Amino acid sequence: MKVRHFVIVLLLVSNITLSSGFLDVFVAAASVVYTYFERDDLLPFDSKRLEEDLRENFFGQHIASNVIRRAVSSFMTDSNPNKPLALSFHGTSGTGKNHAAKIIARNVYEKGEDSKHVHTFISEHHFPHKQKSDLYSAQLKQWIHGNVSNFPSSMFIFDEMDKMHPQLIDAIKPFLDYNARVDGVSFRKAIFVFLSNAGGNVITGVALDFWREGNIRENLWMDSKELEIKISQNIFNDENSGFLHSSIIDEHLVDHYIPFLPLELKHVRQCVMVEMVHLNVTQDSDLADEVARDVPYFPKEERIYAVKGCKSVRQRLAQHID
Repeated sequence: MKVRHFVIVLLLVSNITLSSGFLDVFVAAASVVYTYFERDDLLPFDSKRLEEDLRENFFGQHIASNVIRRAVSSFMTDSNPNKPLALSFHGTSGTGKNHAAKIIARNVYEKGEDSKHVHTFISEHHFPHKQKSDLYSAQLKQWIHGNVSNFPSSMFIFDEMDKMHPQLIDAIKPFLDYNARVDGVSFRKAIFVFLSNAGGNVITGVALDFWREGNIRENLWMDSKELEIKISQNIFNDENSGFLHSSIIDEHLVDHYIPFLPLELKHVRQCVMVEMVHLNVTQDSDLADEVARDVPYFPKEERIYAVKGCKSVRQRLAQHID
């Protein structure tokens, strides 16, 4: 119906008169063109491509990799989802939350994170003043609504959710609901990704206990130690999480709370090897090991996990090269 109206308006503007039969043919052809532009920048989804990307470029996060692959693949291959995809990434700084969001984007859109349909909000940058929460909420609602009305498969990334005012979080809630339609616009094909340090200490504690018990890291899964329940409870009750008593959590609108484990030496070394490619440096495993060992680790005695994960790896590599 939208295409037919679009074509009729064009014909009226062009002062063209056609028989109803020819109009039907013309509308059918225009429908193909309209669908093409409506899918502008969307890649044909390939779950194998996503799986390979995660395997080759996402280190030390077997839990997150598994959940992201299944959740995104299921959503993208569902022609009629009943709600937007809402993923919440949790972990300490440098564990790969932003990187994972970028991997999703480049497997959904031709231009990846640079697509005009990928919208990133950073709490302290875009919403710096708590006293302006009313204004921010109105602007945010308008921005989300306007972009999804123009492109249903839009993606919204909210970084530093633990620093976001609860009023802003609840402003997002109407767009996440089941069979959500807001002012006539459906949000069922949109993607929302929340990035937060909230729950990071809980995740680290679980991982460290698991290691101290002599278990293999890769044997830790979502149901181990009730990890997902602990994360959701922690962020729901923590006044510094941003999600404190949020209706988004209370009404179960987040599809997955995904833990990002603290990174070990071997994972930092993998990050260094990748950064060598970005800096056009010949890959050198000895240099990668040297840089990785230069990163601070904790706890003080065991030195198991990188304090900043892979966050400062590129800068440290550049210093070693110089």
